[in-house]
Amino acid sequence: MFKDRTSDAVEQAGAHERSAQLSRAQILPDPAPSRIARVNSFAERYGEWRQQLSLKLARNDIAPDLAQQIGSARWLRGAATLIGLGGLALAAWPDFSPLTAAPAMYLDDDARDEFRSQMIMPLALGADSGRRMGATQAVVPLKSAPERPRLDLVATLSTGDSFERMLQRAGVGPAEAERVAGMVAGAMPLDEIKPGTQVDITLGRRPTADAPRPLDALSFRARFDLEIAVDRQDGRLALDPRPIKVDTTPLRIRGKVGSSLYRSARAAGAPARAVQQYLRAIGQGVDLNRSIASGDEFDLIVDYRRAATGEVEAGELLYAGLLRDGKPRAQLMRWGKDGEYYEASGVAEQRSGLIAPVPGRITSRYGMRKHPILGYKRMHRGLDFKATYGTPIYAANDGRVEFSGRNGGHGNYVRIGHGSGLATGYSHMSRIAVKNGTQVKRGQVIGYVGSTGLSTGPHLHYEMYRNGKTVDPSSVSFVTRAQLAGHELANFRAKLADLQTVEPGAALARIEPDAQLAERPQREIDRLDNRQKVG
Repeated sequence: MFKDRTSDAVEQAGAHERSAQLSRAQILPDPAPSRIARVNSFAERYGEWRQQLSLKLARNDIAPDLAQQIGSARWLRGAATLIGLGGLALAAWPDFSPLTAAPAMYLDDDARDEFRSQMIMPLALGADSGRRMGATQAVVPLKSAPERPRLDLVATLSTGDSFERMLQRAGVGPAEAERVAGMVAGAMPLDEIKPGTQVDITLGRRPTADAPRPLDALSFRARFDLEIAVDRQDGRLALDPRPIKVDTTPLRIRGKVGSSLYRSARAAGAPARAVQQYLRAIGQGVDLNRSIASGDEFDLIVDYRRAATGEVEAGELLYAGLLRDGKPRAQLMRWGKDGEYYEASGVAEQRSGLIAPVPGRITSRYGMRKHPILGYKRMHRGLDFKATYGTPIYAANDGRVEFSGRNGGHGNYVRIGHGSGLATGYSHMSRIAVKNGTQVKRGQVIGYVGSTGLSTGPHLHYEMYRNGKTVDPSSVSFVTRAQLAGHELANFRAKLADLQTVEPGAALARIEPDAQLAERPQREIDRLDNRQKVG
């Protein structure tokens, strides 16, 4: 009737444990039955397999960080993976051993002739090409291949070549090439034929198999106003020079400046080179950036030639004008051998910026700097040009030598006065080539580069003076003025008046040739094309 408290406690603990076990079983059921259960769908089986594989790979990392847990099982798996991949890469290493070439094929004379017949060269010589075939009812061998009755060629005169050598390269015999070159030389000097000139050549049937083809006809554009032809008439070659009528009326183009002077002139039909020359000429006296309005008018006259055959040739800019409200602001005309542009009054003004007295780069500019020898800062009153010892030094502009000799830290020094308060100085010369009081021209040699005076090496110290004070040479431009006078001024004004009478577009009128030009000899391929078109 009585129970031991200890046994009651044990029973109660067992009951609690069983209830706890049942609760765990109910809350977390054993997954084994779900894995063993039959799965009817392939998609479900594939999804379960991927899930299991992902769990295994997560537990067994085959590519861990080898810098952590060195010596552990996980680290050893990663090392094994690294060694395996390295071995696989070495196994896949390509073989760079040389390839054995195929043995050279021996060609006997028959095989060589057969291959030669299939090349393009026989076509150029008038023969056939292709694989030889045996004689059948459809193919009958000929004793000799028929030669083309004529060959039409186009030869080009190269730079440094002669007219006679060009004809020989085209297939003309040496004797005939020399005779034709002499005939052409009678019409014009051969050295006046420009490189790149194309010559149409027609060669006839050769008299014998080993003789060169005779020249039947030749024609080319010798000059802008001349075409030369050589034809065979009654068995003899005859020269036929054909003058071409050329209209030399200058081309005049006028228009509004608009938003861009260059673009407006190009859109009006002015050649690019003529527009560039116009901008340089007008820019001497007009500020192109500030002084030109969109309503201003440009006026260009260009040297222009038109041939009756249709070719045109634009030359130099003859006249440059700028108008505002119908009144001329600038009038410049090209005049003289140097091609300078003179104003309507006969004055030519040329401005030039910095002129380098020696061919070298600037190593030190105008301004404050630390002196390389004295060691303290002071004003550098010029430009230093780097040049090798003995390089010639040229005068920056026309003038008179005011000083020539030794001048303290400047060493051998030359100073040239150019008028209007401007002067230039040249220091550290190795040798002076002018004397005091000498008149020098722009570009004349006045000395040679050296390293005399306070200098660390051969160079030129170039200074510019305005009213006795140094200024930055790169900020000063020289102005050269020339004035026409007397008979030359009268001729200049007459030419200017003649140009101003040219009407815009007059150079584009129709040209009526004086005589009908002879047609060029028709090529064989042209005749075949015409025959096909007629058929």
